Amino acid sequence: MRNKLARLSFILLLSLSTVPGTPTPAISVEAGPQIFEVIAVEAGQDIRTLRLNFPLDPVLAEGGKVYFLVERKHLKAIQEFGYSFTLETARFEQTGKKFLRPGTKIQGGLNGAYHSYLELAAQLKSLAASYPGLARLYIPGKSLENRNIYALKISDRPGQSEDEPGIALLGGHHAREWVSVEVPLLIGRYLLENYEREARVRDIVNSAEIWIVPLVNPDGLEYSILNYRLWRKNRRLNGDGSYGVDLNRNYAYQWAYDDLGSSPEPSSAVYRGTGPVSEPETEAVRNLFQNHRIQSAISYHSFSQLILYPWGYLDQPSEEEALFQSLAEDMAGLISQVNGRVYQTGRASASLYLTNGDFTDWAYGFFRTLAFTVELPPVDLLQGGFLNSESDIDLIFRENLPAALYLVERTIASYNGTRLSPLLRRELEKGNESMVKSRPDAAIRGRRAGSG
Repeated sequence: MRNKLARLSFILLLSLSTVPGTPTPAISVEAGPQIFEVIAVEAGQDIRTLRLNFPLDPVLAEGGKVYFLVERKHLKAIQEFGYSFTLETARFEQTGKKFLRPGTKIQGGLNGAYHSYLELAAQLKSLAASYPGLARLYIPGKSLENRNIYALKISDRPGQSEDEPGIALLGGHHAREWVSVEVPLLIGRYLLENYEREARVRDIVNSAEIWIVPLVNPDGLEYSILNYRLWRKNRRLNGDGSYGVDLNRNYAYQWAYDDLGSSPEPSSAVYRGTGPVSEPETEAVRNLFQNHRIQSAISYHSFSQLILYPWGYLDQPSEEEALFQSLAEDMAGLISQVNGRVYQTGRASASLYLTNGDFTDWAYGFFRTLAFTVELPPVDLLQGGFLNSESDIDLIFRENLPAALYLVERTIASYNGTRLSPLLRRELEKGNESMVKSRPDAAIRGRRAGSG
């Protein structure tokens, strides 16, 4: 009950956003690394007005307090504005360390056992070189700062395009969600390493084209490692001097549907960008989906322990709600059998909060891809928040492996080669994007934005 109430209060908090026309202090262009703090504000204060006047990134609502990420340079102004708060940065920095298990080996370094961009690139290249008959590394696009966005294709004929279903496992849309990078990477490695010894894995790889895209936001991840651990967005320099577009609000389907599920304000944590697919990172994902038969997908995030499905932009069921619900419940059941952790399931808009321009709605809305968002552990800040311990990486991977394999097998079993060809995919999205771009500004229909 405590977790449910905390999550509900967080959802209510996230629905607050700036109102068009309200002046918001811009974050100045960086002369050096930005210094951020975590502050806790008593929930009894006027949180809405606070967010209207300062670029805050909400993290959690817990124990009658609301936690925000904010640049240190704004702290004095917030106090002068009449708000009291406590500094909680140290609590967040230490949270993950408290949950290290006895005997855990810590690799050290800024990111420890987690992969940086260069380490991830080296691992993917090594896998492709070690298993040339099963894996091939593709680059569907590059980031703003010219880093490769890698897609590792796993199949029995990785260099050919076969009439087989595609399954995409993506991670790292949000920079601070480090564990979301590790899970798809480890699933891909598991398939390759166990192809020869496990008949089940062999059948999967022989019957499908599996795309592993562990890191959609490489620039943001590097910034999170080197400068500010809780950074969320990409590294776009916006017109007001702030940085970052939320890549999971930048996809074209129902982009800017309203200001409840994304924000038009560049300083917002859920800023959607200047237009649909304005960012090269989301363009890279689009390139992958336009050119391949991807029938199902999982986008890994953290944290909340949830399995979500469309729609996120509107609290209404999709045409395949029953199928989504059945698959999500089956996956959650398989996860719970491993470590006993419970992942709640449901429509994204009903279970968490409204989001528009997100990956899952886009993949299903344009391509009828059966797409899920999996919010990885932990369930709340008390269990580590974004700062999963290094010892948790393998545990979280292993509990999610059966669910991913199940979705792949269900996709293979139901594939008849007719869902949508790559040519039809490109034409469908082209037509829908034109419709989105010609729609009147969505700001007239909504005045608030969600986050997540």
